[in-house]
Amino acid sequence: MNFDLKANPFDLFSKFLNEAQIKGIPEHNAMNLATVNREHKPSNRIVYFKGLIRGGFSFYTNYLGHKGSDLELNKFCSANFFWAHIDQQIRIDGYVEKLTAEESDRYFQTRARASQIGAWASLQSQPLKDYSEFEKRIAQYELEFKNVKVPRPPHWGGFIIQPLEIEFWFGKNSRLHERYIFNRLDINTDWNRFMRFP
Repeated sequence: MNFDLKANPFDLFSKFLNEAQIKGIPEHNAMNLATVNREHKPSNRIVYFKGLIRGGFSFYTNYLGHKGSDLELNKFCSANFFWAHIDQQIRIDGYVEKLTAEESDRYFQTRARASQIGAWASLQSQPLKDYSEFEKRIAQYELEFKNVKVPRPPHWGGFIIQPLEIEFWFGKNSRLHERYIFNRLDINTDWNRFMRFP
């Protein structure tokens, strides 16, 4: 792998993400997001990366759901892009900050209307007795917002992960992988750049 450790890690990320898209990797912008709750128990799920914003990796969610509640208590998290078809992954460790209301509003208006209605109707991560209960809530909000633009719910919006470490991993035969690391103490300090043993 001809990897430039002197390059800007965000430029490298954008390059490899773009290459994954060009190569037809399914869900190339899907990332596994791991959070930790008040009992220090980890959980993870797949979310969609929605672009670099102010040096952070953005995604959107219900702030009152499982991940949103975890991140309210513990802002540190870890994300991972894994592209098995090309033996590459990118791992990001850092902490989240909420996007501004204006940034969340702007993205919300790009979503399909059904997804906008769903953001109002879903009590994300709460117990659901029967799917028909959810369907009734969807119908309720479809009626409420009939013939008008659906506003963003106040409990729904974006986060950015401010990275303290970014690892670029390239799979090799016999598990002799290449790992390139960028880490820093905080977002105002320079990156340390080095390799790790696989």
